[in-house]
Parts: sequence; structure tokens; C-alpha cells
Amino acid sequence: MRKTLSVLALTGFALALAACGHNVEQRASTGAITGAVIGGPVGAAAGAAAGTIVSKAVDK
Repeated sequence: MRKTLSVLALTGFALALAACGHNVEQRASTGAITGAVIGGPVGAAAGAAAGTIVSKAVDK
């Protein structure tokens, strides 16, 4: 239970950091770096995707 809660908290933190930056490249790279720290290669891919999605939503 404790591990699940900490993974959820870290995921929320990664998604929040994915919004940092001023353009798509910066947001995707911030998300990828955060994801890599938290979840390794899979986390990097997920973080980059989250950064791109957040960027597209914010820019509209």
C-alpha cells in the first residue's frame, strides 16, 4: 500500500514538472528527465509524452 501511494505521488510530481517550459521541446525534455529519474527508460518515454500532451493543451 505504501509503495503504491509513493508511486502515485511521484507520478503526479512528474506530470506537474512536465508542464515546465515555454515550448514543446522544453516541456517534453523536462518530462523525459523527470520520468527517467523516477521510472528509468519507460518513465522517460512516458514523461516525454506527458510533456508533449501538456504543451499541446496549454498552447491552445
